[in-house]
Amino acid sequence: MNQKIPILPDVLTGLYTDFYELTMIQGYFLEGKKEEKAVFDYFFRSNPYHGGYVIFAGLENLLYLLNHYIFTPESLDYLAHQGFRDEFLKYLADFRFRGDLWSVREGEIVFPNEPIVRVEGNIMETQVIETLLLNVLNFESLVATKASRIREAAGKEALISDFGMRRAQGIAALQASRAAIIGGFNSTSNVAAALLFGLEATGTMAHSWIQSFQDELTAFRKYANLYEDHCVLLVDTYDTINSGVPNAIRVAKELEARGKKLRAIRLDSGDLTYLSRKARKMLDEAGLDYVAIIASNQLDEWIIRSLEEQGARISSFGVGTRLVTGHPDAALDGVYKISENNRRPVMKLSENIQKMTLPGKKNILRFKNGEGKFGGDAIILDEENGPVSEFYHPLFPEKKKNVKGFSFERLLTPVMTEGEIRIPKVPVQEIAAYARFRMSVLDDSHKRFENPHVYKVGISKRLMNLRDAVKKEIQRKYK
Repeated sequence: MNQKIPILPDVLTGLYTDFYELTMIQGYFLEGKKEEKAVFDYFFRSNPYHGGYVIFAGLENLLYLLNHYIFTPESLDYLAHQGFRDEFLKYLADFRFRGDLWSVREGEIVFPNEPIVRVEGNIMETQVIETLLLNVLNFESLVATKASRIREAAGKEALISDFGMRRAQGIAALQASRAAIIGGFNSTSNVAAALLFGLEATGTMAHSWIQSFQDELTAFRKYANLYEDHCVLLVDTYDTINSGVPNAIRVAKELEARGKKLRAIRLDSGDLTYLSRKARKMLDEAGLDYVAIIASNQLDEWIIRSLEEQGARISSFGVGTRLVTGHPDAALDGVYKISENNRRPVMKLSENIQKMTLPGKKNILRFKNGEGKFGGDAIILDEENGPVSEFYHPLFPEKKKNVKGFSFERLLTPVMTEGEIRIPKVPVQEIAAYARFRMSVLDDSHKRFENPHVYKVGISKRLMNLRDAVKKEIQRKYK
């Protein structure tokens, strides 16, 4: 982790939760259940954006917060005023998260219903972190996935920057900028996030700079004089083709005379395809083929794909609102469910069969087919050591996939033991590189924007038998 400053004040860490989490763990404490062991799974039920995958993000931030999870005197005073018992508050005064986490690697490609994080510990510590875990992982994974889709639309060579801070949901902009890099962006305009996570900070100018001078050419010249080594000029304040681009060309020539180069022009309104093609022609005719064209203004993967299909001459994109808000999906539907209590497998039943959970302590096997591509995932019991030759559809067991002879890997590995972080600190860019590598091994059929092929995720025979046995036991007891 590259944090140089905390992402949440200490006074808030213990209170960064839903109220019912605290009432439940007080109940566990008063009922003498504080030493009971529990296992919880984190998973999501459907892919966002009607897409075919999710980029898992937020793990390092989560581990950092769990490692610093405390109840300060101020937070305990607040809870006392909320009516919590004195003996419980004394327990919280010394509380630290001392549980274990198993997780897929950050930047991994994951799919619905897979237990991508497993939390083990006593019932109180595993319960109280639920809201924090969901808050971090759901949001960062949503934004990383959106960023990945934007990268797919823009292509490998385009430069893409996060411009979303001003439209983000408060300080979640910090996490959004980090997640954007994991998903495939190159830089961010968010200076605080750049410091916090070791990202590249970038930016151009606003129209107000140009409007503050008596004319556009003067504004361009003043800016170029100040930032001659990385000058980008915004050319659509008044008239892009008749004023903005010609003035940018003039300033570019003046920079050349000083041995410098104009880096780029930026388009922030209008018909971006038409304007970029026209501007590119004007720049090239002036011998400025090295000057890039940046586009911004309510971009997302759909608009960028359309621009590419129309032959727009844009080499860099600034993407804001629709990235950091995860537009049009408000949230990733990740959930946190108990799967084992005092070493007894447990599960939730529901009239909606898709909301039933899987019991027991589990892991994930990922198979690769003969072409080296991901060939399907099997959710297995953690105690299963050998490979499985086939796995079954969780709802329709008559459907199964044969993976005999496929190579495989176990995806969940220990990342925290007894509250201590076990994985090394790595730059966000390294997580992003891993995500790019894993995306290259995912078949293109799962990356389609329209009707992506559904990635096969199933359960092992032993897990299916355990699920059916636990289900029957519950039904005998309650029905």
